Amino acid sequence: MTNSTASVQTSQSLDIKLPKKGMPVTIITGFLGSGKTTLLNHILNTSQDLKVAVLVNEFGDIDIDSQLLTTIDQDMVQLTNGCICCTINDDLVEAVYSVLEREEKIDHMVIETTGVADPLPIILTFVGSQLRDLTTLDSVITLVDSETFTPECFQSEAALNQITFGDIVVLNKTDLAADQKVEELEQWIREQKWGARLLRSQQGQVPLPLILDTTLFDPKAYEEEVKAFAEQGTHHDEHDHHHHDEHDHHHGEHDHHHHGDHDHHHHHSEHLTIDGFSSMAFESDRPFVLEKMQAFITDQLPEDVFRAKGFMWFEKNTSRYIFQLSGKRYTMDSDQWPDTPKNQLVFIGRNIDTAQLKQLLTDCLAP
Repeated sequence: MTNSTASVQTSQSLDIKLPKKGMPVTIITGFLGSGKTTLLNHILNTSQDLKVAVLVNEFGDIDIDSQLLTTIDQDMVQLTNGCICCTINDDLVEAVYSVLEREEKIDHMVIETTGVADPLPIILTFVGSQLRDLTTLDSVITLVDSETFTPECFQSEAALNQITFGDIVVLNKTDLAADQKVEELEQWIREQKWGARLLRSQQGQVPLPLILDTTLFDPKAYEEEVKAFAEQGTHHDEHDHHHHDEHDHHHGEHDHHHHGDHDHHHHHSEHLTIDGFSSMAFESDRPFVLEKMQAFITDQLPEDVFRAKGFMWFEKNTSRYIFQLSGKRYTMDSDQWPDTPKNQLVFIGRNIDTAQLKQLLTDCLAP
């Protein structure tokens, strides 16, 4: 009982800075390439006087999403990269506390999950731990790519759970899908999650009053899961996370500093697996040859890659290119390098042949 007493005392000491009900928290989830970071940028750009804290969790070794956010300053608390089932629950609590303990008042917290994350462990962290006294889960927003999403969705249990646990489901990219497909998708979602607020959007443009401060989340609906979560917590450290052995994670000790110390002198690639999906990271201090890279994307990219993102540097070109690939569709937007140019890419898919993919990318580099 000491933990709950401590958290109540902490809550009282923070009452001056926080609303009585605790800091409102919004979780943004959604499958690979659905537009979570775009929605996050929309919130940051249009929240005006609202002070928003953002927590981002990446699936992959290179932290792309936080570099794509418009505002990264003291309001940004970065979670450790890595396997979501191993690290997010420990790091999430720490990260939330670091926001709550700030001197300046934060009005709202937004958490962006990875595209292959089951949102339930994150939800339970807020309703089944000491955080429930300090925060109020406002809603879980699930983004859906209207063009590429199907009920089978790459046989991913996480993708279905994202819909099941969504209080608000945003059908994004409706401009890229036929009206009939959008209507059929809406009907299917209603069958999966009765009572969810359904919204349509393009490029994540949703009026903020429809997604923030909604109080749509119902903690009573999770009472059974919270009990199981509490019981499981005592056995949590015994879980067999064998795919993480190469990281030498001392789960529960919060010793994650080694993630920032990776040796990137070689073309760095990393392999993580969640829900059957794996990610591979590629970095190089040499620029790509534009023609070779275009040929790779259009003709050589393996079918098993569902999502890719990152930053590209081309020879004889001073711009930074922001690369986003979702399914067969990709974009490259140019801006300026904030620091020394280098290529940083993350590829996510099933059964990726990392050696082959790494070689194909290396072949695109300038001599």
